[in-house]
Amino acid sequence: MMRGEMRKIAIQKMALERFHCSQAIVWAGRETWGEIHDDVIRAMGAFGGGLAGNGEVCGALVGGLALLGLKYSRAKNEEKENPRMWQAAYELVSRFRDEIVKREGSILCRDISQVNWKDRDQVKAFYSGNQVKECIKIVGKTADLICEILERT
Repeated sequence: MMRGEMRKIAIQKMALERFHCSQAIVWAGRETWGEIHDDVIRAMGAFGGGLAGNGEVCGALVGGLALLGLKYSRAKNEEKENPRMWQAAYELVSRFRDEIVKREGSILCRDISQVNWKDRDQVKAFYSGNQVKECIKIVGKTADLICEILERT
C-alpha cells in the first residue's frame, strides 16, 4: 500500500468513524496486509487516550509498534522472530519523537492532546476543538512513517 493510502485510511477511521488513534493505525495496517483479525482491532481500543485514558504513551505510536510486532514477531514457539522488528521499532519510536511530535516535546498523550481523559468536559472540548485535528494529523503522519519503514525493512 502506498503511504498516502494508509494515511487516508487511518485518518478516516479516527476522524469520521471515531476509532481510537491506536485502532486507526492498526486498521490501516489491516487494509495493507488483510491478516489482522477483528480481535486485534478491539484489543487496541484499550490503548486509546494514552493507555486506557491515562495520558501515557500516544496510541498512534503504540498502534505502530503493534503493527511492527504483527509483521515481524512470532505467536508460536516454533516460529522465529524476524530481527528486523527491533530496528524498525527503534526507528519508529525515534522518528515519532524527533519528527512527528517534536513540537509537543513528548510522546505522552497528555502532552500531545492537552487533555485529561478522565475529565468529561475536557474530552468534549477536545473533540469539538482544534486539538483533535492535531491528533488526527499525527495519526496520518504516523501511518506514513510506518509505511516508509516497512518499505525499507
